Amino acid sequence: MSGAPARVAIITVTYNSRRHFARLKAALLAQTVPFALYVVDNASAPTERPRAADFPDGALIIQHEENTGFAAANNCAAALFDGAFIALLNPDAFPEPDWLAELLAAAARWPSAAAFGSTQISAAAPDCYDGLGDCYSAAGFPWRGGFGWPRSTPAVEGETFSPCAAAALYRNQDWRAAGGFDERFVSYCEDVDLGFRLRLAGKICVQAAKAKVHHVGSASSGRRSDYAMFHGARNRLWTYVKNMPAPLLVLTLPAHVLGTLALLMAAPFTGAGLAAWRGVWAGLAGLGHALRARRRPSATLAEIAGALTWRPDKLIRRAPGIRPRKLSQR
Repeated sequence: MSGAPARVAIITVTYNSRRHFARLKAALLAQTVPFALYVVDNASAPTERPRAADFPDGALIIQHEENTGFAAANNCAAALFDGAFIALLNPDAFPEPDWLAELLAAAARWPSAAAFGSTQISAAAPDCYDGLGDCYSAAGFPWRGGFGWPRSTPAVEGETFSPCAAAALYRNQDWRAAGGFDERFVSYCEDVDLGFRLRLAGKICVQAAKAKVHHVGSASSGRRSDYAMFHGARNRLWTYVKNMPAPLLVLTLPAHVLGTLALLMAAPFTGAGLAAWRGVWAGLAGLGHALRARRRPSATLAEIAGALTWRPDKLIRRAPGIRPRKLSQR
């Protein structure tokens, strides 16, 4: 951190996250470039709330008395910063010392890109990836590319569908033009939805291979909790209906319906219980919002279709979806 105006602000949203503060502080203090720091606490228990001593000097701590959700909390902090970039960092994502510098270097290499993702390493299993960028199937199902894959698989730099917001960099002007996160999502899929909207606006997203974080994952809600299953199912439907261009929507709707039914039938056997069913029902009930939010894309249909993954086996294997581009295309 620095007394001079920073080009980049790191935003961290906390919820009962105190067990991660010491490691996060150490990782932030080790960063090699200056930054502003905004910590938004979403109504944690009194003993879990962040204090100034928990973070590097100069951090702005915003205390919410109600849990506004991950999307709204990030939007709240982003609205306060006028610099060139905002970086989102979960409290359980611990960056290596050159993480922020590598993200900014990638932004310099890719001037046409609006957002940049990090190489996420599993904090529990350091020989495995936690993610190599978010992917999106043509049938409307997102996944974190490379989740659980061994690190013997090289992490490469290139275009991805959208960055995972656990550790991501956005150009502030593009973030604001897109409207930030959709706060109705609360959490889950809000980063894929934003990535899709950036795509529709003709922007690309890039995975910065050298920007590394060690991520615990689902530290607040639990990977298979009812909360995660409900919001994941609901927001997946909204992302698809809200953003998929009409010709592609007509083409892929049967596959989306069949895939959704398959997931619902499997829900009792995968720990999702009734939460996934309730999520789909809530998604259907809220389709009016998704339909009203549809916009005519600036990107061509070919550009949007090219950013989607059309092979179902890649979804099943959680394969990375990084596409290299020539320097002249950046």
